[in-house]
Amino acid sequence: MFENYKVFKTQLAGRELVVETGKTCGLSNGSCWIRYGETVVMANVTASQKPREGIDFFPLSVDYEEKLYAIGKIPGSFMKREGRPTEKAILTSRLVDRPIRPLFPKDMRNDVSVVMTVLATDVDNAPEVAGLIGTSIALSISDIPFKGPICGVNVGLVDGEIIINPNREQRDKSDLDLTVVSTYEKIIMIEAGAKEVPDELMLEAITKGHEANKPIIEFISSIQAEIGKEKFAFESQEVNEEMYNAIKEFAIDKVKFALDTDDKNVREERLQPILTEVHEKFDQVYTEQAAAIDECMYKLQKYIVRRWLLDEGKRVDGRKMDQIRPLASEVGLLPRVHGTGLFTRGQTQVLTIATLGPVSDSQMLDGIDENTEKRYMHNYNFPSYSVGETRPSRGPGRREIGHGALAEKALVPVLPSVEEFPYAMRLVSEVLSSNGSTSQGAICGSTLALMDAGVPIKAPVAGISCGLITEGDRWMTMVDIQGLEDFFGDMDFKVGGTHKGITAIQVDMKIDGLTLEIIKSAFETTKKGREYILDEIMLKAIAEPRDSVSKYAPKMVTTKIDVDKIREVIGTGGKVIQRICAECDVKIDISEDGNVFILGIDQEATQRALEIVETIAKNPEVGAIYKGKVTRIMNFGAFVEIAPGKEGLVHISKLDNKRVEKVEDVVSVGDELAVKVVEIDDHGRINLSRKDAIADLEAKKS
Repeated sequence: MFENYKVFKTQLAGRELVVETGKTCGLSNGSCWIRYGETVVMANVTASQKPREGIDFFPLSVDYEEKLYAIGKIPGSFMKREGRPTEKAILTSRLVDRPIRPLFPKDMRNDVSVVMTVLATDVDNAPEVAGLIGTSIALSISDIPFKGPICGVNVGLVDGEIIINPNREQRDKSDLDLTVVSTYEKIIMIEAGAKEVPDELMLEAITKGHEANKPIIEFISSIQAEIGKEKFAFESQEVNEEMYNAIKEFAIDKVKFALDTDDKNVREERLQPILTEVHEKFDQVYTEQAAAIDECMYKLQKYIVRRWLLDEGKRVDGRKMDQIRPLASEVGLLPRVHGTGLFTRGQTQVLTIATLGPVSDSQMLDGIDENTEKRYMHNYNFPSYSVGETRPSRGPGRREIGHGALAEKALVPVLPSVEEFPYAMRLVSEVLSSNGSTSQGAICGSTLALMDAGVPIKAPVAGISCGLITEGDRWMTMVDIQGLEDFFGDMDFKVGGTHKGITAIQVDMKIDGLTLEIIKSAFETTKKGREYILDEIMLKAIAEPRDSVSKYAPKMVTTKIDVDKIREVIGTGGKVIQRICAECDVKIDISEDGNVFILGIDQEATQRALEIVETIAKNPEVGAIYKGKVTRIMNFGAFVEIAPGKEGLVHISKLDNKRVEKVEDVVSVGDELAVKVVEIDDHGRINLSRKDAIADLEAKKS
């Protein structure tokens, strides 16, 4: 029945990689199953027969679908089915989109869809890698024009050793989470999160990732040679050369003048009447081709900017190739919030606000990987007013999610552990103005906000981007690219890091890849840039994290108790813990391993709650002083509760330094007083002394 069924096998990082084709999805342009260990991903690619009309871009969609049945889990939603893609799924879709997009013909307008479906997954073999390889195979064997194949691997760094496709145990210990995607000759996508890995070591890891890709690319090429379809012919949407040359001759000098400014608003004001003038002249010549005329104007601007850079070493705003735009940093802008940082680079400006909360505010994750929560959350918002446009807000798109994740990835390596700083942290980066590199501005603004909030980060992080212009064998890099250089250039090489090393990388390409020489140059450029930003701008705004959190931030104290004491602290039906929370106006979270997190606004009340928890969990100690409440009065003394369920007797002789005739002369029910444990008898009864507590406290004061 399945006469076209084929199975191909190879090895990747010492594990078998199996490719199956010809059994399922016969109506797709290209399809395959990838088995890597017990991870199984199905990749399907399809294309429309005709181009989409009225567009000036290549309409590619990439979707990575996480199915909870892949890990034997029923969805927790009311509908009991998968809902919107998780953030991880969106980021994986972007990770696959970025390396394949430059390898399609630039003049093709046929819709192309890539769908990766995770059918099964194990913890050691990443489905993202299988999905990327499956996409490359499906496109290569399909009839869709594609200049592949490509391959991608994960690269880890465990105890100083570079590991290809690390398993779960290795990932948990790794100082590096790097994805390298390449063709056989060039590297086409880099994405990394790292614990301050030096630039030289990062370059070595990228090189080894590229080398690991090459045998798989040869393997895919052999599959393509055996079963690949002939690529279909498409209707080219390249602009008419005669039209372009006519518009170029008419408008080039005017467009040069319009572009020659460092102010984005001035540039737009200058360009608008030129565009109107071009349409007035050429709409009658090239009827019903208004979109093509607009594309010619875009192509003309690109031509001018690239010629300036390549032939004259001139940037649109007049900067040198290694010159960063004017910078400014500021902290403490808003009252009542827990921390703020404003970072400005030219006409790009990002405001980041930090909010601290209890660890229980950590985000719960419901995906197919091993991560179930995160206590550091970074949101990135890109409103239309930041680019002077008018459109309604529809929530974060894939770009916003991607930029927020990049900033998050850059800062996670320098965050204190939960033991050092027992808070959940949410940062929100609001892009106030955008003219390129807003994601890197978010990294800088977020470092400022964290330090302003009193978060004891290990080191400040700065972000900077590097651009690229190529022509044949000629190429040049430039630091801190602005909007036009991003639109018309060939690369946006984003790097976040500290003085010590790199914490995050994201590379977007418009060409078919980078050589190691170009990557090395980009590292040198971005290292100088981030060190300058840190030393000359950010650390002059705030040299180190504040000594304490904001007075408006919740105060957090922690302790660790024996696991078998958790039940006593919680009490039957939660009565004990609820009482502590009510009396001290705090919130208490207890983890399964006995870590207790107590959060409150008032520091003294929070400390009181801590003392109560420790008293319950660790039992009163002879010689220790506690703050208690009088619960009963007898002729011979007063009973004082020093913690829920922990009550002791203060004998009348121990109530005061002087002789006491009646207990009521000294204390009343409900009074709070300091008492000292003087004895715990064989029956567990606690004897307390107010007199001794007063004497000890006075001695400490003196």
